Amino acid sequence: MADGDGVRSVHRALDLLERFDDEHPSWTLAALTTASGLPKTTVLRLVTTLEQRGLVAAIGPGKYAIGPGFLRWSRLSSATMEIPPAVRAAMGRLATETGETANLYIRVGRTRVCLAQAQGTLSIRHAIAVGSSMPLWSGAASKVLLTDPPVLSVDPSVIEEIALEAPRPPGFAKRLRAAATDADARGFAISHGERELGASGVAAPIRRPDGRVVAAIAIGGPTTRFSDDRLPTYINAVRRCAATINTTNWSGFSAT
Repeated sequence: MADGDGVRSVHRALDLLERFDDEHPSWTLAALTTASGLPKTTVLRLVTTLEQRGLVAAIGPGKYAIGPGFLRWSRLSSATMEIPPAVRAAMGRLATETGETANLYIRVGRTRVCLAQAQGTLSIRHAIAVGSSMPLWSGAASKVLLTDPPVLSVDPSVIEEIALEAPRPPGFAKRLRAAATDADARGFAISHGERELGASGVAAPIRRPDGRVVAAIAIGGPTTRFSDDRLPTYINAVRRCAATINTTNWSGFSAT
């Protein structure tokens, strides 16, 4: 097998694994073939290999779920990406002060991943599972993560590639870059109904001493609570939380 074919097979296998999520904890081969758009023989070959390595497991005739092989990696990841108590404490204070759920996001490729969460005190909350992956073309946290200097100032292709994945009209890359530039200048970002109708958010960057953005701290909730008279309070609270986390010298995790 040529190197190019090998790399393509790896990408295809990872694409199949990424289709397993909270909404799709299991897949039949037929459904996975349809969703991936790959030939049935290719899906069967990849799934068979993944099953042999313990990364997927058969849970019924032609039906598969994530396998036990991930347990070891999950343990290693949890140990490596442990959130310091001081950071969690700051998030808890933010959630208590605003009543809204506080989330900590990092950038992973062209997505953002929820790394930690502090539940809000209000009965109607913004529900996002820790570990969830979301696109970088929408949301306050995404705008903040895109202010990382290598993304915003060095390599313009990153934002262009992210914009291509968005269900938006031509020219969206320019608007996305403008939103990130504005967030960089103001030190925070706001979003209303960008990823989900009726949901709003406020986010601020977590930076290393060298200026790199390693994470975004954000609160989210129903748009009705993110009114013009309440937004200044939310913005100040989020920015104070970000400043507090910055004083902990938490260096975050590398994002590529």
